[in-house]
Amino acid sequence: MATVKPFAAWRYNANLPIEQLVCQPYDVISPSQQEAYYQKHPNNMIRLELPKKEQANEDVYRAAAAVFQAWQNQGILLRDEKPAFYRYSQEFTEAGQTICRTGFLARLKAEGYASGQVAPHEETLPGHKQDRFLMMQATYANFSPIFGLYAQKSREIDKALATAAGGQTEIDFVDEYQVRHRLQPVTEAKILAQIEEQMANMKIYIADGHHRYETASRFAEEIAPGSENAAYVMIHLVNLYDPGLIVLPTHRMVRNITGFNGKSLLEQLDKGPLQLTKISAANQQDSRNRLEQTMAAANPDETVFGLYLDGAYYALSIDKTSPVLTQKTAGHSTAYSRLDVTVVHKLVLENCCGIGDAEAASGQYLSYSRKIDDAIAAVDSGEYQFAILLNATKVEELLAVADAGDKMPQKSTFFYPKVIAGLTINDLK
Repeated sequence: MATVKPFAAWRYNANLPIEQLVCQPYDVISPSQQEAYYQKHPNNMIRLELPKKEQANEDVYRAAAAVFQAWQNQGILLRDEKPAFYRYSQEFTEAGQTICRTGFLARLKAEGYASGQVAPHEETLPGHKQDRFLMMQATYANFSPIFGLYAQKSREIDKALATAAGGQTEIDFVDEYQVRHRLQPVTEAKILAQIEEQMANMKIYIADGHHRYETASRFAEEIAPGSENAAYVMIHLVNLYDPGLIVLPTHRMVRNITGFNGKSLLEQLDKGPLQLTKISAANQQDSRNRLEQTMAAANPDETVFGLYLDGAYYALSIDKTSPVLTQKTAGHSTAYSRLDVTVVHKLVLENCCGIGDAEAASGQYLSYSRKIDDAIAAVDSGEYQFAILLNATKVEELLAVADAGDKMPQKSTFFYPKVIAGLTINDLK
């Protein structure tokens, strides 16, 4: 089903300090992080991944193309001689445990979603896609991979890559988030052919990078029809059965609701289909701990999430099979109606706050955080009116929505860690 191929990547010259050259993917970089990457090293990938205007009226896309070409000419970037699948592992600590997620970097034929070879799970925004389209048009390259999942219970591909890579690691460093990155190119023709053949039977689910995949499909169709190289997009592929694959929650912080009144919101919620319970304990920290325990104990047939408002914590719950949810999600799949984020968006944000899909997408009312501490601090600072605290979306929920041909609300999943930019570059020329 999926056309996955090895590629000869552009990579940084091994004499350069790789830990100073890589950056996070463009969509999670704040302006302050962008500036920090600029200061970190004159050849940092930020100048290609998310360049800034360094002079008035500068076309940042053409500037990136010029830098990309200059780095090739100067030997800062070198092209690998042989096509490879690049075995890539990320070791990190979460909740006190050391976890390692391993997959491989490859090229995926970008053919949109109609063929069924690639399944999305999340909505996209036109502005982000246009930005990436202009970058591809100017540079004819992918500087950061999308992140895809496939299901192979036997893990034959994982085993073949591990055996072929052996103990030789070309790149090994720790980033600013204390994530250890290791890259091992696999070039043995027999292994590459075996993996390519096995991937042809797989369906790929986009975990992260919907904007980039849709942009690549448009690019292949409009800008370079018939071009073999331009028909492919760089992707990092991870087996659903990899023990290091985890999804973290994405909490919502809400602001800019005209005439907002916390007491009125609680009254509305208390009268609605959700069960509202104030968490009372000896102090605020104990209340938070009790809320998190309540959320963690949710059974598979119920949605439980938290609300932080005016210094107090509340638990809200509802049965996933509630007819109210069926009514509110008419036109969507059963898998979609049972998502925690769907409950939050339909029964709290839309019903009680007037924040529908268009308002949520505008960026005016919602911000997101994977850390409860940050969400709470944002409310305590007065910048936000309240926060909604969520359990993580399960991988099987993502797959159920994708297989149903549906899409989740934006920011429904947070796969951690992000796939870093700067290890490999896919040349579309």
